[in-house]
Amino acid sequence: MPAPLIDDDALDDLERELLGRVRGRVLEIGAGDGANFGAWHPDVEWIGLEPDATRRAELATRAREWRHPRAPLDAVAESIPLPDASVDAVVGTYVLCSVTDLEGVLAEARRVLVPGGRIVFVDHVIAPPRTFTRLVQRVATPVTRRVCHGCHWDRDPEPAFAAAGFVADDVQRVRVRTTPFPAEPILLFDGHAAARGD
Repeated sequence: MPAPLIDDDALDDLERELLGRVRGRVLEIGAGDGANFGAWHPDVEWIGLEPDATRRAELATRAREWRHPRAPLDAVAESIPLPDASVDAVVGTYVLCSVTDLEGVLAEARRVLVPGGRIVFVDHVIAPPRTFTRLVQRVATPVTRRVCHGCHWDRDPEPAFAAAGFVADDVQRVRVRTTPFPAEPILLFDGHAAARGD
């Protein structure tokens, strides 16, 4: 059965609801220019990580406007400059598609999370096999990797979550209407770190 087809507004609502679930000390990797401000619960202590200097400058400005006093971290998600077990949640929107080492990022997320800590990710993912959308993604990815901050249109991080020791609590897949391209598959993943040894 194909994933539900929705529009951009419905996707925005799903994303905001998902991000609004997290509490405590929250690390947002690849925070960009701060598009997710406004979705966080008021009790969140936000920490942003953004390697791009231009985006990080805008992020710092917006963080102050939203009363998050901490300056964003200048780092890549493969090497998070935080101690072990120091955050309650790790969040990312449209970032796992562009990281260099997906497994390394998830290992770092697990390292900085408290035991049982939460991960929330939203990303566009590869379409099902033998679909026209998947063919378009395969053809486009060599171009998008060069011109869209390393974005892989043909990546699916869901299997890597389990391999990294995360348990899925709420997983949704939707397709978002796009023009002129085929509907874009999106994964919304809410999970937690399994106990060590599980």
